[in-house]
Amino acid sequence: MSTDLILPKGFLSAGVHCGIKPDRKKLDLSLFVSESPCSAAGTFTTNLVCGAPVKVSRARLPRGTIRGVVINSGNANACTGEQGIADACWMTEQIAGLLKCESTDDILVCSTGVIGRFLPREILSKGFPDVVSGLSANAAGYHNAARGMMTTDTFPKQATREATINGHSVRISGAAKGAAMIAPNMATMLSVIMTDAPLTPDQTQSMIRKAVQQSFNCISVDGHMSTSDSVILLANGQVNCGELSDQQLEEIQSLLNEVTSELAQAIIRDAEGATHFITIDVQGTRTREEAYTVAKAVADSPLVKTAIAGGDPNWGRIISAAGYCGVAFEEADLSLKVNGFSLYEKGTPLPFIAAEVSNNIKQNRETTIELTFNSGDASIRFWTSDLTAEYVRLNADYTT
Repeated sequence: MSTDLILPKGFLSAGVHCGIKPDRKKLDLSLFVSESPCSAAGTFTTNLVCGAPVKVSRARLPRGTIRGVVINSGNANACTGEQGIADACWMTEQIAGLLKCESTDDILVCSTGVIGRFLPREILSKGFPDVVSGLSANAAGYHNAARGMMTTDTFPKQATREATINGHSVRISGAAKGAAMIAPNMATMLSVIMTDAPLTPDQTQSMIRKAVQQSFNCISVDGHMSTSDSVILLANGQVNCGELSDQQLEEIQSLLNEVTSELAQAIIRDAEGATHFITIDVQGTRTREEAYTVAKAVADSPLVKTAIAGGDPNWGRIISAAGYCGVAFEEADLSLKVNGFSLYEKGTPLPFIAAEVSNNIKQNRETTIELTFNSGDASIRFWTSDLTAEYVRLNADYTT
């Protein structure tokens, strides 16, 4: 495994400041490009109110001729009607022209930022030549592309993995943004993932769906699903591994899962105002769907999140969240641990020293909640953050 944040073979990226954000130090336009056509697929928000870029990119995937993804931050181009669609298509047309693509449909588009404002075409048009001329294969360009996607993020999120397949080194690299409005369903925030492995459009679609299910779909900051959620996988096949066996495809899937999992956890670690990174393990349910339902109910509970923020071992909030989520179980079938302390076992409260558990939560940024049922052998791991006064402050005056 490589820890170098380097793009796969044949990919270029760049990030620049074009002027959507008033602060020139904050990049607001990113571009990811392949030197050759890619197999591509994506997953997108299931919010019925979705951004124009989601509608445009979703209609173009899966596809075998994609050349790149253009992303602006600072303006979501969501709830903008027909003008929003025209603006999203215009962005792809401009980039396709500068890259000399055969079709404007070979460029995908994402936007993130404030909802309900039209894109400033004049500002963007000045940035397009700069971001195209800045394209490079080096780590600096990749870093800037990750920065250009950011809104309230405090750091760029990147991940890279590589493995030897049929004697050839295959690499998967991804960048993501997200810190709030995180409650995914089929995708989350924005993420572009690239690989030089030779995959078909159908393979990219299957792989990204599987990867998203165990990563981006297993995080929640505030229970609010975005209008702009997009996760896109590009595979240009510039590493000629020959025909891939089922086992080799599984190896690539495993690498992809690692990349998406690292990016998903980075979002939670950067959650707005958060002081705790919370891992929720649910095990012993009849199905994975039941485990997911329980985990998400606990993760989205403001009372659970504020208890962790204050270091309050008020375990009743966790148990009651499991109880109202809609999964049928008997109280005697449920046990709970927090940071390794057994608080509730098979429907019965256990004695514990509250100050000891409280101090343990307060003194550690990492918090683990383990819910064990006695119904089956299914399980899931889910990640969330606590809810602090700083989160409220940041979101109370976001546009004013």
